[in-house]
Amino acid sequence: MSLHYMGEDLFTFRAPEFYPFTDTEEIKRCRAITREDIVAMGGKHPSGNPNIRVDVLMNEEFEMVMLTDMVKRIVESDREDKKVVMIMPNPCPTYRKVAYMLREMNVNCRNVKFYMMDEWADEEGNVAPLSYKAGFGNAFCRFMVSQIMDLGFKEENFIYHSNKTTPDFSKMLEQDGEADIVYSGPGWPGHLAFIDPVEDWFCPTMEEYCAQGAKVAHLHPLTIAQNSLHGSFGCSGDISNVPPMGAMMGPRDAMKAKNVLDCHGITTAGTKVTWQRLTSRLCIFGKPSQEVPASILQLRDKPTRMIMSENLAATIEPEYYFQY
Repeated sequence: MSLHYMGEDLFTFRAPEFYPFTDTEEIKRCRAITREDIVAMGGKHPSGNPNIRVDVLMNEEFEMVMLTDMVKRIVESDREDKKVVMIMPNPCPTYRKVAYMLREMNVNCRNVKFYMMDEWADEEGNVAPLSYKAGFGNAFCRFMVSQIMDLGFKEENFIYHSNKTTPDFSKMLEQDGEADIVYSGPGWPGHLAFIDPVEDWFCPTMEEYCAQGAKVAHLHPLTIAQNSLHGSFGCSGDISNVPPMGAMMGPRDAMKAKNVLDCHGITTAGTKVTWQRLTSRLCIFGKPSQEVPASILQLRDKPTRMIMSENLAATIEPEYYFQY
């Protein structure tokens, strides 16, 4: 008997049925996009959409872009005495830094209005209360709101998801003149906010899909698996501890926003390991589809900046030496 472990790899297979992306050729195409390919685009999107800008940033610079944009908009709202409406994503240490800078500069936050992008819900669709420690609203209160209350921020200008507010979330945004900025970033199944590739969202046409407002919906298994790796749930893959549904903004809220800053830079505990590298390519460079929700941002007719950290732009290639 001889061991044939060298030579051409002829083993092929189909992706598992739960994987939401079914276009095998499109996956191959996006997987093959190298860091050099992305940089060579010079910030332009291959679709030719003039509203989209794609930048690759050093890992150390990546967080600064979002932080600076947030601080700049809030400072301008004070100086120009104008309202600024901001849709805020999952909480992170960046908010602590934003709050610190605002306090150091004594910026008046009277004109700032925050909308939380999404929130957890239980199996019956009941939205998690603000007191839920792993909730996005709870963390945003701790990291941001509580830190700027003495800077003129008004409690009523903090709009978080609840059983009461979610049904009217998109209507409130419309009454506010729509969001000035949405800060986004895709999840493992390509979600935009918690808008996952699940039946709750699919529509006959892309136009109908993009017109949907906020609601409570089921989450894709990959979203639950992704979040089981995050700090709020112990960084331990404890899927049983992650809520199965979520409340979230709708596709229309992202499409109608005056600006979008779409951030691709999540890695596992600061390493180069990430579940986001292929997903980001599908979202930024893949054909827009309902199976890749965040890909609809490519269709926006308003300023949309997409930033990738060096880690996320890195060429996808196997490392057989380390194997697992």
